[in-house]
Amino acid sequence: MQTTAPWQPSERYPDPSIVALDPSFKRYHLTLSAVERLWTGSRWGEGPVWLGDARCLLWSDIPNNRVLKWEEETGAVSLWRKPSNNANGHTRDRQGRIIACEHAGRRVVRFEYDGSITVIADRYQGKPLNSPNDVVVRSDGSIWFTDPPFGTYAFYEGNKTQAELPHTHVYRVDGQTGEIALVADDIDHPNGLAFSPDESLLYVIESRSEPRNILAYDVVGGSRLANRRVFYRCLPGETPDGFRVDVDGNLWCGWGMTAEYDGVHVLNPAGTPIGHIHLPERCANVCFGGRHRNRLFMAAAQSLYALYVNTQGVAGG
Repeated sequence: MQTTAPWQPSERYPDPSIVALDPSFKRYHLTLSAVERLWTGSRWGEGPVWLGDARCLLWSDIPNNRVLKWEEETGAVSLWRKPSNNANGHTRDRQGRIIACEHAGRRVVRFEYDGSITVIADRYQGKPLNSPNDVVVRSDGSIWFTDPPFGTYAFYEGNKTQAELPHTHVYRVDGQTGEIALVADDIDHPNGLAFSPDESLLYVIESRSEPRNILAYDVVGGSRLANRRVFYRCLPGETPDGFRVDVDGNLWCGWGMTAEYDGVHVLNPAGTPIGHIHLPERCANVCFGGRHRNRLFMAAAQSLYALYVNTQGVAGG
């Protein structure tokens, strides 16, 4: 695996790649912390998830059909799963088990403690899912995921095939019964998703609207969505992908796809941009990790980056 690249980190503090768009962002910016490139060599990095008990990070390299592991203690990167069925998004449930979305498998799976794999969802109303993209687990054990057809378009991030379900669906799998339910059918190619800290809101990226939208829904009774509205309407050229939420309710969003926008965009709970972390390539998705969940890991197109911040990711996010 390639482990070096001509990446030039900032040699001075504060790191000029970290920009406050609003004075409120300064409280989250540790001025003695700089963006670090931890590794490079992927084709399209995605779906990072932190494993605190193992002190490592897993993330997807979708076109290379593998999931990689970065070790906190040594910085070593190795294969965690190959082939991965072109896995994309990952998260953990409240029992610590890893949940993964598979493009080629067209399913959501769970890795059990003994290494076996349980299929959480692969069909809806008798039809195969499109290509599950991103996933979150609520505190009640329910699993929520998006299902756009991106993995069906070509033999690159999945298998070229004809999608049989609409390109607008978000699903919920009941944590007790395993029943799959449609919770949203009004999102043009739903992508990343995350809950607010109190789980009263679900945010979803609408990735084929023009321009792209970040939507918000009220979560009703823990199982239904209501009151669809646009939380943030992107500027032309802004392309949010995956994101995570911190304990103050801010959204830390993978962003691109131009030199001006590449990196991570930070929105406060009112939908106002407050900060931007510039990277030399598009960032697809992020997660919080480290002992205190205060290290932002950024899975970019070809590289993995990290930055210590003065906040914490929501538990289970």
